[in-house]
Amino acid sequence: MANTIKTALVTGANKGIGREIAGQLAGLGYRVWLGCRDIQRAETAAREMRQTIGDVRVLRLDVADGDSVMRAAAALAGETRRLDVLVNNAGIALDAQLPPSAVDMALLKSTYEVNVFGPVRVTQAFLPLLRAAPAARIVMMSSGAGALAKLSDPSFATNLLAYSSSKTALNAVTLAFAREFRNTPIKINAANPGHVATDLNGHAGPLSVAEGAAVAIRLATLGADGPTGGFFNAAGPEPW
Repeated sequence: MANTIKTALVTGANKGIGREIAGQLAGLGYRVWLGCRDIQRAETAAREMRQTIGDVRVLRLDVADGDSVMRAAAALAGETRRLDVLVNNAGIALDAQLPPSAVDMALLKSTYEVNVFGPVRVTQAFLPLLRAAPAARIVMMSSGAGALAKLSDPSFATNLLAYSSSKTALNAVTLAFAREFRNTPIKINAANPGHVATDLNGHAGPLSVAEGAAVAIRLATLGADGPTGGFFNAAGPEPW
């Protein structure tokens, strides 16, 4: 029976959209691991979700640390033979109050370490478990702030050098992986959750975490006829 239970890993899942995605997947019957740096906070979240939702566990994982990612992959391989869903949700926004000309290299590199290199590291490290699933789904949590169609519009208010360009890069990463696995059952897509009220933006967004999680859940549970290599928001395809 255990081999028939679908499994999921959500990075950056001890709060915000990540926690909501994890909770909703658990509610659908998935065994879910919260991939987090802050183990104490993650354990608290997992305990609360186990009491009310479903099977939620904790996996120590720092997406910006290659050794941490490899240890996490080995640890998860010791607990499950397959991974049906990977949601690369962990992300940071460090330049919310800075014009592009004031962003230094350290901040830019830190942003890319988490928002771009992190999803690449995690996806590569967990590929053996994803390949072992009948039809794995990988969701890259991107942003409308990374869409070139929006960034090239003078009326678009957001102008964040580090955050926006990192999400644009993540979209390209999504396409690269999707092209590699296009002829396999694995489907890989990017999600724009919208402007959700989270710690990332000082809870300034108009959308709830449940509303923000909707597109990720849809992409994580795609059927065999679902898309791959796309960029989607809650309403449907999003312009790149």
